[in-house]
Amino acid sequence: MNAVIIAVLVMIVLSLFRIHVVIALVSGALVGGLTAGFTLEETLTIFGTGLGANAGVALSYAMLGAFAISISFTGLPNLLVRSVVSAVGKEGETETRTLTKVLILLGILLISVSSQNLIPIHIAFIPILIPPMIKVFNALMIDRRGIAAIMTFGLKAPYILLPFGFGLIFHEIIERNMVESGMEIELSMIPKAMALPVLGMVIGLIVAVFISYRKRRTYEDREIVSQEDKQNDFAYTIPSVVIGILSIITVLVLQILTDSMIFSSFVGLVIIYLYFIVKQFKGKHSMSESETLMTNGMKMMAFIGFVMIAAGGFAEVIRETGHVNTLVASVADLIGDNKGLGALLMLIVGLLITMGIGSSFSTIPIIAVIFVPLASVLGFSPLATIALIGTAGALGDAGSPASDSTLGPTAGLNVDGQHHHIWDTCVPTFLHFNIPLIIFGWLAAVIL
Repeated sequence: MNAVIIAVLVMIVLSLFRIHVVIALVSGALVGGLTAGFTLEETLTIFGTGLGANAGVALSYAMLGAFAISISFTGLPNLLVRSVVSAVGKEGETETRTLTKVLILLGILLISVSSQNLIPIHIAFIPILIPPMIKVFNALMIDRRGIAAIMTFGLKAPYILLPFGFGLIFHEIIERNMVESGMEIELSMIPKAMALPVLGMVIGLIVAVFISYRKRRTYEDREIVSQEDKQNDFAYTIPSVVIGILSIITVLVLQILTDSMIFSSFVGLVIIYLYFIVKQFKGKHSMSESETLMTNGMKMMAFIGFVMIAAGGFAEVIRETGHVNTLVASVADLIGDNKGLGALLMLIVGLLITMGIGSSFSTIPIIAVIFVPLASVLGFSPLATIALIGTAGALGDAGSPASDSTLGPTAGLNVDGQHHHIWDTCVPTFLHFNIPLIIFGWLAAVIL
């Protein structure tokens, strides 16, 4: 039997049964290697060789996680929250009720989008922004499913399209894995290839906000325990906000100049860390507190980092089996000249893998090793292949119970126990984003 199929199936099935994705990847790699005729020792050696492929990405995540939490500690996100709340009215009681809703939804969208690039704090903004606004949502009877869709869009679409912040990491993963799998591309090609799939997500967002969840929905006003204490943890001052803004500008500029997320995040961390040192000498802040802060930030992104490292080992075993070419030839014979069918099958495979893993970033190394040679045999252009791999990787992130793009919104919206993770976050985001991604990703593959 084909070792690639066996390895991927083992990984998917274990992931769907809620086995930790790292264990699922290791298990899939071991089974795939043994199926290909390798000894256990040989399989482990090959797996170990591949671990270093994504070490840079894992470090980028760790540095960005530390930077995200540090930015939160400057109070800058809290300032944004208070500005939004004061702009719309704390109780949401205003004569221009519709305008108030629009301002709230637009504010959440802008902050969500900015969390991937302009202020790269990822899901760290959610526990700061959403809980204080729950009573505002209730007073305006806003359907939280629409807010979940907005946040998930903001957490996904920017990194798929824009090569900044998390987007730069995502694009670098696509480029490196496609090159390693035999297709030369440039980073500048990726936004062009992903524009149409992201347009599909935009349409899905419009449908969710203005059609599916535009009607009023009633929630009970329940007390959110210790929320004020949480707000005070991120109190802001003029100096802290200035430092936060300075560090963000520095990170953005250095990222553009050096194309290095690691170095730019490092410099941003140094700026904030120096601020902590000054506060320590003034007796306003303990150094151990700031060190704990940095460590916690790295922990926040550690899961994705470990998954990426394990995915690199998995992909290396898949490549070394030599069964990729066999699989590609078999699928090509089955599909024939029907490029449309081939594109659809590849997108569905990407959906299944990402749904199991819960991470678009971790899916790319797994599917690129199969998709690149298959796309070449079927006659897809490099741009079309990028669209297929990028869309297949993004598919399933929205809607996956294990994805931070769904876990983050649920954590913020369910602080009063009235927002169900599966039915109020996963199902709505799956329907409104994965279906358009399949349609527009398929169109991009056929047209480009």
